Parts: sequence; C-alpha cells; structure tokens
Amino acid sequence: MEKWLTQLFATFFYLGYSPIAPGTAGTLGAILLFYLLSRLSPLVYLPFLIGFIILSIWVSGRAAGIFGGTDPSRVVIDEVCGFLVTMFLIQPSLINIVLGFFLFRLFDIVKPPPVRSSERLPGGFGIVTDDVVAGIYANIVLQIITRLILAKD
Repeated sequence: MEKWLTQLFATFFYLGYSPIAPGTAGTLGAILLFYLLSRLSPLVYLPFLIGFIILSIWVSGRAAGIFGGTDPSRVVIDEVCGFLVTMFLIQPSLINIVLGFFLFRLFDIVKPPPVRSSERLPGGFGIVTDDVVAGIYANIVLQIITRLILAKD
C-alpha cells in the first residue's frame, strides 16, 4: 500500500508515466491544483504550499528508491511544487497561468544558478529543491510582468 501511494503521489496521479515530456505533463496537472488553491487566501495557500513541499521531498526520496536513479523522470511531484511556487500571489487568469507555465518550464530546463547546484542535494531534497528555486525565479519574473507590464491603469 505504501509503495502504491508513493508512486501515486510521486507521479502526480500517474502523469509522470507520460511517454512524452513527463515533467511538462506534471506541470500541466499542477494547473488544476493551482486553480483550486487560488481560491484560498495567501494565509492558507502558503502553509499548504510549505506542507506540500515537505511531503514532496519525502515522497520523492522514497520514489527514487522505487524507480532507481537520483532524479527519476517519472517523479513529477517536484514540478507541481515548482509551479505552485511560481503562482504564489498571482491572480488565476488564463494569461497568468500560461505565462507561469512557460516561465517555470524555462527556468526548470535552463537551470540558472543556483538551480543546477540545488539539484545535487541528496535524496528527495535535491529532487524538489531545484524545482522550488526555478519556481522562485519564475515567480519573480511573473510578478514583474503582472505588476508592470500587464497592470491596467
């Protein structure tokens, strides 16, 4: 039962089994979770996000043992964390979600410093931390875009 639950959460309800771009599939799945969470106040969203990140670190570490390797491609719960970080304090409009998706994927793929070095941390911590840091970068850029460029007078 524990192995099944680990696989269920680590693959974010089996999106990690996508034969094409499992990380992108996991991020697409995160959009629905974000949309549901976006109705919550930041005072509820933030503790949920922190708890979700902690759970994801634990699950990712266990899943690496099941799937093998240091960062198995099937483990996509880390992408979910990164996208939820990207969208923290962002209004859930279609354009913001699309921009957040592309910005997060960009920073997750390019891995500017210290994203790349954070993935070298051990176990689930390394699996999740690089996506959280990529999400922080994406959030900063998205905050600038939504406040300065897309802001209505």
